[in-house]
Amino acid sequence: MIHARIIGTGSYLPGNPVTNDDLVARGVETSDEWVTTRTGIRTRHFVAKGVTSSMIGLEAAKRALDAAGCKATDLDLIIVGTTTPDYVFPSTAALVQDALGIKSGCAAFDVQAVCSGFLYGLAIAEKFIKSGSHKRALIIGSEVLSRFVDWKDRGTCVLFGDGAGAVILEASDKPGIRATALHTDGSHQSILSVASNVTDGVVTGDPFVRMDGQAVYKFAVKVLGDVAQEVVDLAGVPRESIDWLVPHQANLRIIQSTARRLGLPMEKVIVTLDRHGNTSAASIPLALDGAVRSGQIRPGQRVMIEAVGGGMTWGAALIDF
Repeated sequence: MIHARIIGTGSYLPGNPVTNDDLVARGVETSDEWVTTRTGIRTRHFVAKGVTSSMIGLEAAKRALDAAGCKATDLDLIIVGTTTPDYVFPSTAALVQDALGIKSGCAAFDVQAVCSGFLYGLAIAEKFIKSGSHKRALIIGSEVLSRFVDWKDRGTCVLFGDGAGAVILEASDKPGIRATALHTDGSHQSILSVASNVTDGVVTGDPFVRMDGQAVYKFAVKVLGDVAQEVVDLAGVPRESIDWLVPHQANLRIIQSTARRLGLPMEKVIVTLDRHGNTSAASIPLALDGAVRSGQIRPGQRVMIEAVGGGMTWGAALIDF
């Protein structure tokens, strides 16, 4: 039986950390205490002008390839989870493929599931590999959310950061990704969105992130607990076998509530929110790479990843390293 295993991780954060006090100095009506007590976020990173999702995604991809001991030409699939693509088209994945110098015509495409984008991409790549049609995939989560932030809306502008993370997934006879589950409920689309488009060369609608914080919190806590249990059941393993939870880094209270529902102590939860903010589709691979490189996540351990994002989308995966 063919399985799909993660053989390398990588990440990239642009520029220098931007503190909550730095935001105050830029004119945001907030304070370090207000942000940290409500979200757990202390710093985040922003790209410089002209830097795009494909550029930072490329850096994360290079580091994942190095960690896996692979060449770019070894890839036969590239999937990028992003809600901030460089262009309407071509895809960000196609731009990364070109920048990596891949001329073989390997499949490359984007997935738009907002904060669940990386997880959706990972689940899709796993299916390609298990089918036998592909052998090695690059999955990237890359976001430049600072492009869509309304700096007059302190309820959202303090939350988001830019960054990218990536993994290399390879066919193996040894189990890796044990189970995945993906869900969407479009009836909740209005509680988190950027409701705009380009028509006749003009931006229509509201081009900024808008969020009903309380509604998102309640929704996230419920579905993240449910989908985590669903994936454990699909894998046929006990919750006690989970060594680490790597959740989407959106809000510390959501993370804590999810951990409680799973019966996991916070000592088993990877938290990077305080340093990175909410980097949407990039948050899980960023946290995953940091935990692997720090030695927290080691070979032989079992990891749960999960996310919830606009749409509303959500999902989880159980992974053996």
